[in-house]
Amino acid sequence: MQQVRRPLYWFVLALLKTFSWQELHHHPWRNAAAVVAVMLGVALAFSVHLINASALSEFSQAVRSVNGQPDLELRAVLGSFDEAVFGRIATDGRVAVASPVLEVNTYAITPTGERRALRVVGVDALEVARVAPALMPVPLPASKGDRGNRAALFALFAPGKVFLNAAASQLFTANPTQPSTGNTAAPATLQLQSGLTLKDVQVAGTVGAAGGALAVMDIAAAQELFGKLGQLSRIDVRLQSGVDRADFARSLQASPHWPTNITLADPGDAAARISSLSRAYRVNLTVLALVALFTGAFLVFSVLALSVAKRAQQFALLGVLGLTGRERLQLVLCESLILGVVGSAAGVAVGTGLAALALKVLGGDLGGGYFAGVAPALQFDSGAALIYGALGVAAAGMGGWWPARAAQQLPPAQTLKGLGAAVPGGKKSWVGMILIAVGACLAGAPPVFDLPLAAYVSVALLLVGGITALPALIALLYDRLAPALATRLLPMLAIERARRVRASAAVAVSGVVASLSLAVALTVMVSSFRESVTQWLDVVLPADLFVRTASSASAGDSAYFSPAFVQAVARLGGVQRVTTVRTSQLLLDPARPAVALIARQLDDPAKTLPLVGQAMPVPPGQTGIYVSEAMVDLFGARPGTDFVINSMPAPVEYAQPATFFIAGVWRDYARQFGSIVMDQRDFERITGDHRANDLALWLTDGADTTQVQQAIRDLADRQSGETSGGATSGVGSLIEFASAREIRATSLKIFDRSFAVTYWLQAVAIGIGLFGVAASFSAQVLARRKEFGLLAHLGLTRRQVLAVVAGEGLAWTSIGSIAGLVLGLGVSVVLVKVVNPQSFHWTMDLLLPWVRLLALCGAVVLAGTVTAWLAGRAAAGRDAVLAVKEDW
Repeated sequence: MQQVRRPLYWFVLALLKTFSWQELHHHPWRNAAAVVAVMLGVALAFSVHLINASALSEFSQAVRSVNGQPDLELRAVLGSFDEAVFGRIATDGRVAVASPVLEVNTYAITPTGERRALRVVGVDALEVARVAPALMPVPLPASKGDRGNRAALFALFAPGKVFLNAAASQLFTANPTQPSTGNTAAPATLQLQSGLTLKDVQVAGTVGAAGGALAVMDIAAAQELFGKLGQLSRIDVRLQSGVDRADFARSLQASPHWPTNITLADPGDAAARISSLSRAYRVNLTVLALVALFTGAFLVFSVLALSVAKRAQQFALLGVLGLTGRERLQLVLCESLILGVVGSAAGVAVGTGLAALALKVLGGDLGGGYFAGVAPALQFDSGAALIYGALGVAAAGMGGWWPARAAQQLPPAQTLKGLGAAVPGGKKSWVGMILIAVGACLAGAPPVFDLPLAAYVSVALLLVGGITALPALIALLYDRLAPALATRLLPMLAIERARRVRASAAVAVSGVVASLSLAVALTVMVSSFRESVTQWLDVVLPADLFVRTASSASAGDSAYFSPAFVQAVARLGGVQRVTTVRTSQLLLDPARPAVALIARQLDDPAKTLPLVGQAMPVPPGQTGIYVSEAMVDLFGARPGTDFVINSMPAPVEYAQPATFFIAGVWRDYARQFGSIVMDQRDFERITGDHRANDLALWLTDGADTTQVQQAIRDLADRQSGETSGGATSGVGSLIEFASAREIRATSLKIFDRSFAVTYWLQAVAIGIGLFGVAASFSAQVLARRKEFGLLAHLGLTRRQVLAVVAGEGLAWTSIGSIAGLVLGLGVSVVLVKVVNPQSFHWTMDLLLPWVRLLALCGAVVLAGTVTAWLAGRAAAGRDAVLAVKEDW
């Protein structure tokens, strides 16, 4: 009868159902720990992706609905431009539609009295529907039987009428009206901030634009309301059929007297600006989340290494029965992949739940401030789920590779007799040295797509190279320490064990080295950043009291202090000196977020700005500016060179671009995408703009801060009443106050909250590393029962045997701590000097918190020693003595 040969996968599947299932059934918690480690890594990374992708999609959709789908956008580089340009564009024969737009970011008062941000868009109702239908106002019906009432239709062009989108309607009206119901409702009154006054407008209808709070009104009414008569923010252009957009743009820029303060933008540039706004932040969050997955691979390794050690004789028996070494390797690999599949599936599910919860509770912000005010719905991404799930399976497979190799190399005869496998030789140290050298070289590579991709690879190579070089480090230290302990029995046994089985020692502490090095690196990075931010705040917050009315730079044109108000504040009792800051948005590149243009008093830049290096003297006849580090990276604005700003000077519409001398570089932790500081007198001379957004007050000795604040609020109420022709109450509430101490405390609190996840990841990493030490020691002491029994026969007590095991744990984790500390310091240099500057375009001073680092290393050594002692208790008992007789 012919024998039927089964395929290989049939045998592996049969063993998984019987042999492997029994291991899982008898040790569920151990395997569950590996599954949870993989699950956490996948869940964190996938949830970060879903949150950012959902927020980015929602934000992009809102921008598209507001901006519409023109062929070309003409945008103001700074503030606004003369509406005379619109006449030139609208009468061009190549233009089918030209829609003028005035955008104003301001604040409005909610029914509960809160001041909330509101974006006001002034449009031409006769043209906007052809370019941006979502901005077309829909009037409220005047009555149930007269939907086409002329008064309602003329509200589109009436002054003091606004049309709210869904977000604004819900936020600013006590009873949001739904025009689709046809019910009559009295128009709600809304108060909009312009300077330090509140302008009353009536809600006359709705618009369909998505996104944050938005109000649409007639463009002429918006110009009058906000004091921008004859000014536009942008012109949306739709070209005639057959007109090439690129040729049209080039012809405009080449035409004589084309305004220098207008940039031509592609509609896709808005989406590019939004994407670049948060890209570095979300990529770094994802990499940080994958750290948990990286350490999870070590936990899978530890669990399977212990499992293989405990089942060594069973694997040997399978080998005697015909299971080849390759088939044993495939069996253990399948076990690791099963753990990875279960952990990844659970991670995708948990990550989806975490993302949904975060979007519901926190919105799409994630602490970065990039999508503030956006409450996106969860958008599940099946492609990303497969990618992150595959990463989890791959991490588990990597963790199971070495235990699978150990199962493959088991000598069946020796293992059945309980002699264990021969200790494999360690890899040559030059492999680790090469990896470390390559990693160090990659650390100096430039960013790729404005991301520190080479630096991430550098960190990975440094970690892998350092772990690979562990046997060489053990030999280097303990070969010199061994002679000094030759006369002391128990320490000598512990040290000799580490010397003779360097490869096993390296494997046992590899998890500790990886987790501790990451913990050290994150500790150094966070400490350095926090100290640098603290020093930066000390320089930029020199005054006693700070006053502002615009919480964001985008609202600087609508929420401001007039020169008369500033002069009146300077004359108040208790005020010794007042300086002002004017902040504007400068769009240097349509594909990048706007740059902050800051005008402030600069009598001594070295004292008033946190300069990087020395300030350079400004050549006679030129105007000096100081740029942030991001300007150097993103726009090539290097000290000692000239920098052209197309939007200056603003009052002269068709003037040549203004050229400034870069006198220095300053450190700006508040603005990731660049800022330019110039002296206030130069700004006012060039632009004619004397307004201010922030006031810095130095108070006289003994002045009561509370009384000064109340005096400023009363002054605002009085001036507002004078300008509006009557008494106006509540305008003082538009002003915000903060002392330098309050701003510093709030900033550092936000900083600590933003980096709280790093502390949690450090604890997870250290815990996984110590679990690996416990599993490795457990695996080894199981294979050394005869050794411990022989020591007991030679006269060593159980306490002395445990002391030897604890000594080995001390020796091994000490090496792991030294290696982890050195590697962590190397990785921290890459994070501080390369990753942060290439990601966020700012530098920081490297700070080494030695007390915290040494305490961290000491805790790891202590925990590792105790862990080894606990792992050796079972092996040093009566079973160890009986194990010596197994061969007789």
